[in-house]
Amino acid sequence: MKKLTSLAVLGGVSLALAACGSTEDASTESTADTVEMPADEALEAVTDEPVEDSAASAPVEETSDATAAVTQETAERAANRAADVAAEAAAAAEAAEAAAGVPTD
Repeated sequence: MKKLTSLAVLGGVSLALAACGSTEDASTESTADTVEMPADEALEAVTDEPVEDSAASAPVEETSDATAAVTQETAERAANRAADVAAEAAAAAEAAEAAAGVPTD
């Protein structure tokens, strides 16, 4: 029933806004606003040229197996902690829904 009421209110508001009239005015020129317009205005005063980053083309160092093992172990610990936090969040959400009287599926 609540969904039907909210849909009816939403439909009524939409129709009311549509009935307000048109915003087209023949005396104003229409220009297509793009995201570049504010960016171009902000960058008009910039005179610096782009430069190449020499560190970007530097070779990547290989990691040792010991470092990879520590990285795997650290990743597993982080994943376990994330799972614990997710379980706590789910329990808190269920408790909040129960306190609010929201029926669960």
